[in-house]
Amino acid sequence: MGYLYVWLDRRVKYTDEEVSNVLGLLIDEDLQVSSRYELCRVVEKEFRLEKDSFWTLHSTQKIRFATQQIREMKKPSKMDMGY
Repeated sequence: MGYLYVWLDRRVKYTDEEVSNVLGLLIDEDLQVSSRYELCRVVEKEFRLEKDSFWTLHSTQKIRFATQQIREMKKPSKMDMGY
């Protein structure tokens, strides 16, 4: 994670609208007030990743990870395939 970027991001004041709704998706209140690090820790916990493994990725790697996870989640389930 770029330390300068994190340092700068901590000083950015986001509007309520920017944190409460992202591309039409309503964001839970606890996530609205979470730091970048805290949000990355949630991703690591939910996907059972090692601590700080998601946090240390570059932004594009994070997007690539999320995109691949979405594809995996949308694949037919074993139940859908008749297992």
